[in-house]
Amino acid sequence: GITIQQFIILHKIEKVKELLLYDELNLTEISYKLHYSSVAHLSNQFKKVTGLSPTYYKQLKQKRNKNLENM
Repeated sequence: GITIQQFIILHKIEKVKELLLYDELNLTEISYKLHYSSVAHLSNQFKKVTGLSPTYYKQLKQKRNKNLENM
């Protein structure tokens, strides 16, 4: 039910999520690695798909992981 372009975008956003959580690359490096034209383009596409900015997504996941560790 989606186009090839939409599939590729969704796949790239999943990869961005993984790379954000590994915490080894910054957004500039991630955008370069995944062939985005700019960090702004990556951020806009990420927000359109997830509803969150990449930075906010990363903060949420880190906070969630810390809460799980403290249980």
